[in-house]
Amino acid sequence: MSISENVLTTESLQKEPDAENYVDRKRRLWVFSVLWPATPLIGLYLVSQTGWSIWYGLVLILWYGAVPLIDAMFGEDFSNPPESAVPRLEQDRYYRVLTYLTVPMHYAALIVSAWWVSTQPMSVFELLALALSLGIVNGLALNTGHELGHKKETFDRWMAKLVLAVVGYGHFFIEHNKGHHRDVATPMDPATSRMGESIYAFSLREIPGAFKRAWGLEEQRLSRCGKSVWSLENEVLQPMILTAVLYAGLLAFFGPLMLIFLPIQMAFGWWQLTSANYIEHYGLLRKKMPDGRYERQQPHHSWNSNHIMSNLILFHLQRHSDHHAHPTRAYQSLRDFKGLPALPSGYPGMFLAAMFPSWFRSIMDHRVLDWAKGDLDKIQIQPGKREFYVRKFGVTDSESVDTAASK
Repeated sequence: MSISENVLTTESLQKEPDAENYVDRKRRLWVFSVLWPATPLIGLYLVSQTGWSIWYGLVLILWYGAVPLIDAMFGEDFSNPPESAVPRLEQDRYYRVLTYLTVPMHYAALIVSAWWVSTQPMSVFELLALALSLGIVNGLALNTGHELGHKKETFDRWMAKLVLAVVGYGHFFIEHNKGHHRDVATPMDPATSRMGESIYAFSLREIPGAFKRAWGLEEQRLSRCGKSVWSLENEVLQPMILTAVLYAGLLAFFGPLMLIFLPIQMAFGWWQLTSANYIEHYGLLRKKMPDGRYERQQPHHSWNSNHIMSNLILFHLQRHSDHHAHPTRAYQSLRDFKGLPALPSGYPGMFLAAMFPSWFRSIMDHRVLDWAKGDLDKIQIQPGKREFYVRKFGVTDSESVDTAASK
């Protein structure tokens, strides 16, 4: 039985109680995903009470330091809801309301931070620390937009556009749903990183490639409807207009410092999405069929993570394998499967490692090789790097991963 067949069998799921007795033990803990965007405001409060400027960087400290440590301390949660309980979970409005509440939290963090910058004396380093902290949480507004953008209801989809406007990445709504999910783990996807490709090289390919794909998809859709790409029905333009209005208002109310503060937090917000895309499918490749099409994507075409704390502040984004196999499944229902390619840490820890290419490759390259069972032809490799990996691992296509890993 192949990996793709195995991970989808009911036997591969962790055993859970039946639907009648099932209780989501993390039900109340999902509130962390709502509270996380308020972290910059907590930092500002601590600055006001203590006078210590270190709290401007509270999010940086938590995201790159505390959360990875908590992930390591508490480990992973491999439990799944029984399939018979999923309809009840999906219909429980509590989970959806949490995603709605996250939207105004992002706006509050942005507006209050902008007000603070315009009214309080700050050094360059303090402003930078606050901008980067805000950039992290607003970059994760993309995660809220990601969850809501996969829903079919008009209200949910507009809430997705509204929260994506906070960080000026509204085209993600189209690019991710219609582009990335179609092309993931293939050479056609600018949002799939290649083994041996640094995050810095990847960002230069992914960021413009994502916008170009989103715009092209909307241009095709509107053309079929006999409408101009510049129509207000363009779902790339809609959140872009929201961003322009929001940022123009902040500039008008809070002054020229916004011309520095807003671009920094926006750029670092984009970096969070690039970091996520970079680690989520690193080196993975779907098989190309004889007819030229690629095999249907399966859970093993995404890197998975069951680390508890980071999943609680990310609406289960790290159960990325099940999400790609079943995009409309809500976060509270996402499952773990046996045999999935697994990250050794949650996203915050992996984001940090990605910024140091040699460190990241030392963590991930042997895992990619293991996933491909030692066959380099089954891996997406950065152009020009294949010979490097042949030398590094000392493998040929006929060698086993066990042999390669022992060298």
